[in-house]
Amino acid sequence: MVDGNGEQARRPSGSGSWWSQFPAPLRELALLRLIAAVGSGGVLYLTPMVFDQAAFSPLAVTSGLALAALAGTFGRLLCGLLLDRGLSCTLPLLLAAAVAITGDGLLLLARSYPLFACGQVLLGLAAGLYWPAIELAVPLTCHPMPSARAFALVRTADAAGVALGALIGAVLALAQWLRGIYAVDIVGLGVLVVLLLLLPLPQHPARSSERAALEPGRWLPALLPLLVVALLATAVPALMQSALPLDLLRGGLRRPPLEAAPGALLIGLQLALLLALQWPVGRALARRPVSTGLAVSLIAMAVGALLLALSVLVSWGLLLVLLALLPLALGEAAFLPIATEAVVRLTPPHHRGLAMALFSQCFAISAVLAPLLAGWLLEGQGHGGALWLLLALALLAGLGAVRRLACQACSP
Repeated sequence: MVDGNGEQARRPSGSGSWWSQFPAPLRELALLRLIAAVGSGGVLYLTPMVFDQAAFSPLAVTSGLALAALAGTFGRLLCGLLLDRGLSCTLPLLLAAAVAITGDGLLLLARSYPLFACGQVLLGLAAGLYWPAIELAVPLTCHPMPSARAFALVRTADAAGVALGALIGAVLALAQWLRGIYAVDIVGLGVLVVLLLLLPLPQHPARSSERAALEPGRWLPALLPLLVVALLATAVPALMQSALPLDLLRGGLRRPPLEAAPGALLIGLQLALLLALQWPVGRALARRPVSTGLAVSLIAMAVGALLLALSVLVSWGLLLVLLALLPLALGEAAFLPIATEAVVRLTPPHHRGLAMALFSQCFAISAVLAPLLAGWLLEGQGHGGALWLLLALALLAGLGAVRRLACQACSP
């Protein structure tokens, strides 16, 4: 059981509902994440469709997404370092909301690549400020509940918000105003700011200067195999957000292309599956070694990627795309809470801000490299067959790093 902030660890009410089993601060955190995810769900998964409709090339779209991820690397490191020096988790989130609202405003108006790139950079910077703080808040608010179950809950809230946001985006696509996803995000961020001012998050304990110079040499080597796995696994959501929408719009060698609205609904289906699986999968794997959960994740996502690769070869490839959504959702549901819990187990409490920043950085690095590779392959080949095959092989190769994590520190 990880340590928490005793002052914030309010007991749930005595009712027997499922929701009441969680500490009140953790419930409040899950609500914040749900609201934030509603706006970001449409933005993350449907931005490629918005700017494909605006006649941007695949390489232009994916390079803009890569710029966002690159900007996020700076925000993550800055946020992690400040958190380890005792900064409240609330302040980075408020700053992230302000930066993201500005970026959404630019993207709502963007008709040229420079304005699109500026909006993406601001959204990437906001994500970099958001994730280390919101992840670190979980072990600070979950006492007396084990953090593994707490991460399963908040990841379920994330999945619910993202799925709802993508569904709203699909409705906007049917209404011929897909760009409205940025307006939805602005509204959600405004609500998030109000709630953060009313329900501020706890402060992370500052690290002592005496231990700061010694401890990274002890915990960082143990974290490295997890970071390798994270780089591979986080390429999957990055490609689901960037390459899959473009692949669906363009079709395969024999798979017919989809219109924007059905494509958005299909993306929404994948997110709905993730929502349905997130809590039961996360809760079940929380009782097992971290290496088990990560192996399940990589194998499931590799199976999904192989099905996507095969889908381009047949006229009924859309059926294979639909079949691929289940193992992809299973893999993401297994990876997200388990990998974050592994960071908590492998890292000293006073360095968790920096450790969360490094872990979150894997999302940023994958989001830089994966869309660029995807854009190059999609533009060169016209379909995603080679892309999905390379992804499957890389995920299976990552099982070697998982074996190195089967150690005492990662045991339940």
